[in-house]
Amino acid sequence: MVPNGESPSAPGGASPKAGTTRRNKAPRAPRPRNRWRLVGQWAVGIGALVIGASALGLLWPAADPAARDQAGASATLAPLPDRPVTLLVIGSDADRLGTTSNGAAPPGAPNSDALLLVRIDPKGPVQVLGLPTELAVKLPGQRSAIPLGAVYRQGGVALTATVVSELVGLDQGQPERYLVLSRGALRQLVDGLGSLELSPERTMRYADKAQKYTIDLQAGLQLLNGAQVEQLVRFREEAGGEAARRKRQQQVITGLQQQVTEPSQLARLPDLVRKLRRGVETNLSEAEALTLLAGVLAQPQSMRFASLPLEAPAQPQQPLRQLSPDAALPLWPPH
Repeated sequence: MVPNGESPSAPGGASPKAGTTRRNKAPRAPRPRNRWRLVGQWAVGIGALVIGASALGLLWPAADPAARDQAGASATLAPLPDRPVTLLVIGSDADRLGTTSNGAAPPGAPNSDALLLVRIDPKGPVQVLGLPTELAVKLPGQRSAIPLGAVYRQGGVALTATVVSELVGLDQGQPERYLVLSRGALRQLVDGLGSLELSPERTMRYADKAQKYTIDLQAGLQLLNGAQVEQLVRFREEAGGEAARRKRQQQVITGLQQQVTEPSQLARLPDLVRKLRRGVETNLSEAEALTLLAGVLAQPQSMRFASLPLEAPAQPQQPLRQLSPDAALPLWPPH
């Protein structure tokens, strides 16, 4: 567990300022801070990741077995975290991590297809903030804005964590933990839990011969396996755009929470965590992952979802969106 008052190192390294672009205005810095320079080729960021990973045992020492009497069933899984923990979840559009191609449309290097901040509080409900991947951000030294989802391609976890922290207005050192999940790992997670009971809002059909990929889902309540859940979160339609995809991502997260909290799943979770670690990138140790899962199990309240407010698009199918001018920092309250 993380002792109270201790300040873990962030997954990011160098701290560039990233602003969201607004129409006819210069990019806005999320809040006044000391401007750290972006060190060449993200060397400092990568070094911070290595150091952070090596320090996990100090940040989350082995818990006293006597602490396992908390929160009923969750206590048999792992001790609860003793303070809120913020986790950055990056959903990669690549089928597996380490590949140079996303194997998706449009083809190219892997991007973040989904970005979430998850706060697990042992004394309150799990909070999830959806970060729009189409949000325009401008990095230091670049003339043009890029989608927030493309930051992962530019500088990996380190740069993504730094940009997200500056954008949302997190405290220094946050988010302290991260998890990069490939499409293959998502399928493995769902299949490891058995299936998810979800209700697609419409029939979804799509075929891409170049990718040899097909989406074929019916509307209505049903049990979906890993491949079908992947289809659900990957489906794009002109009418709803990325906002509709984020709504479906929320449905999947809620379904995962419901499935994890089933009593029959408790004994399977440690083995599932061990298997998933081979297909994800994270600075969470196995013990830490189980601790956060215990925090989820201990809270019977529903998850609380929020999303960054975006300005209305100036034209249909606008590729980049701007943060609403009414948005005020911090964009995600600390509690």
